[in-house]
Amino acid sequence: MTTPSPHEPVYADRVYRSPMAVVTGVLLLALIAWLCGDAVVRGEGSARWVGLAIALFAVPLTVAFTLRPAVFANDDRMRVRNPFRVIVLPWAAVDAVRAGYSAEVLAEGSKYQLWSVPVSLRERKKASRKFSRRDALGGKGLGQDGDAAAAAAAGPERAAADQVVDELRELAERGAGRPGAQGSVSVKWAYEIIAPAVVGAVALIVLLATG
Repeated sequence: MTTPSPHEPVYADRVYRSPMAVVTGVLLLALIAWLCGDAVVRGEGSARWVGLAIALFAVPLTVAFTLRPAVFANDDRMRVRNPFRVIVLPWAAVDAVRAGYSAEVLAEGSKYQLWSVPVSLRERKKASRKFSRRDALGGKGLGQDGDAAAAAAAGPERAAADQVVDELRELAERGAGRPGAQGSVSVKWAYEIIAPAVVGAVALIVLLATG
């Protein structure tokens, strides 16, 4: 096993996020803007303040669970941006990357979920069934169906989450020995999400309680 040179370049981050979550987030934000904006513009009395409080509470949470989650990975480390935390994991500190019912990374005795890599058991079963059918065709038709045989020889199909985990695991194994991949895991709370959501929740409770 060769030791990576300290002068090896670090390439741009690979970014992993859920396109469906992004689309959902944009639609939800548009809905919140429409409903709360209407309450602020057309509402009377406390209705305007309630609309503002709901927006202040709902917008950060919508962003947190839809637009915000992402995984950034390069040759030295992985940065996991979850709803309320950012976890930076140098590859040398990573013990395992795996996908069971959820995608997760194990490091320094702790487990961190990868919110931006949703695991679909249905997609996984579908990929497995597709490979089984393709394998059967390949085994039967070497002379009749060369394409099917070649596809079967290529290996099993993988669900999207499993493909991402495979890539991250490969990066971890390849980068663990790099000088830039050394260090400990760091965790930072996303106060820019937490603070406005808490303020909005408190304001909404006070407004509803005082009528």
